[in-house]
Amino acid sequence: MSTETVAKRLVALCREGKFEEAQHELYAKDAISIEPQEMASGPMGNAKGLKAILEKGHHFQEAVEQVHMSEVSEPVVANGWFSVAMHLDATMKGRGRTDMHEICVYHVHNDKIVQEQFFYDVH
Repeated sequence: MSTETVAKRLVALCREGKFEEAQHELYAKDAISIEPQEMASGPMGNAKGLKAILEKGHHFQEAVEQVHMSEVSEPVVANGWFSVAMHLDATMKGRGRTDMHEICVYHVHNDKIVQEQFFYDVH
């Protein structure tokens, strides 16, 4: 599977809200997930390995009270890398309504995502 194929599949699944399915299908078992430095610790911080990434996703989903809108851009692909812009307008438990914009960068090796890194402002 080419990087472009992986990128398009990830975008399609994310647009359907199938984040965990995307991780099971497209991520390497030893993949890593990197958050901005201010968010690196804690249950939704950096994670190593697919099991930890799935757990991180569960923590995030549990924190979401209601999704008002979710958008994922078309991917930009360069060799073994791709990026997408994501926008989530959601009500978060204990935090209220949050409008999140981020750039997500993925590294693909041997047809699997081996790294994801998120860039967003932390307020």
